[in-house]
Amino acid sequence: MAAKVATRLPAETLSLWKREQARLKALVVDRDTEAWQRDPAFSGLQRVGGVDVSFVKGDSVGACASLVVLSYPELEVVYEDCRMVSLTAPYVSGFLAFREVFFMVDAVRRLREKEPHLVPQVLFVDGNGVLHHRGFGVACHLGVLTDLPCVGVAKKLLQVDGLENSALHKEKIRLLRAGGDSFPLMGGSGTVLGMALRSHDHSTKPLYVSVGHKMSLEAAVRLTHGCCRFRIPEPVRQADIRSRGYIRRTLGIGGAPAPGRERSRKAPRPRACPEGVSEELAGKDRPPEARSQGPRTHQRAPGPDAQGQG
Repeated sequence: MAAKVATRLPAETLSLWKREQARLKALVVDRDTEAWQRDPAFSGLQRVGGVDVSFVKGDSVGACASLVVLSYPELEVVYEDCRMVSLTAPYVSGFLAFREVFFMVDAVRRLREKEPHLVPQVLFVDGNGVLHHRGFGVACHLGVLTDLPCVGVAKKLLQVDGLENSALHKEKIRLLRAGGDSFPLMGGSGTVLGMALRSHDHSTKPLYVSVGHKMSLEAAVRLTHGCCRFRIPEPVRQADIRSRGYIRRTLGIGGAPAPGRERSRKAPRPRACPEGVSEELAGKDRPPEARSQGPRTHQRAPGPDAQGQG
């Protein structure tokens, strides 16, 4: 796993990114919109998706973007799409989506075109949703651009709005006795930004779940727990495993870090402006996309630390 490298961008670019986040944030829906979300057993939910971006080991440009769809509640993979992509845009804390989300949007678009009956009813993202410096993390970004319910699941606490990994926070974690136990993440503003969840009986480290789009926090936490065979929700875990496998098979190399390792490098925005992205951003500071056309197959990137996710 490579260390996260902070990069300075022109003030004009950061200003554009902030404006785009603010524009799209106004479209976020933080309540349940589907009947299955309000059912205690999630009756009617049949397909859950996960997305990931993995780096090629030792390569600061090459990566693989992946989308998987699993049956629910069986959690068996029914669809996968992996593409090699060229990553040249820098990582900037709080702007993770501008590196990776558009590759994910492209994958959802391809699925809708090829096999619309397999489009997931909800997407899981390894990152934050409203638990974010400006209330609009990568899970919100992806949800708005795809118009799909989306859940952000981070492995580290983003220390924002007074949230911190303090002694009190660690004590609350110790009090999570069994899988499904959780406690709210209330910021200094008095707003509940997410939930710390013990996702599995045998996991001692929590997940940090936050709303991405078109789902309530309560439903997001319950579904996250219901999708965990291990600590990490199975849709995200499978996207990670299969994307790394795709890199190994495609390039004949070791690929990316082992499952469960944090990702530290993320995918840049492609030149093409996906539907729903302002034309103002389409022509600025966006590197061309270079990808090999791969079949529906399989890798994912090591990631930013607690201060940078989202």
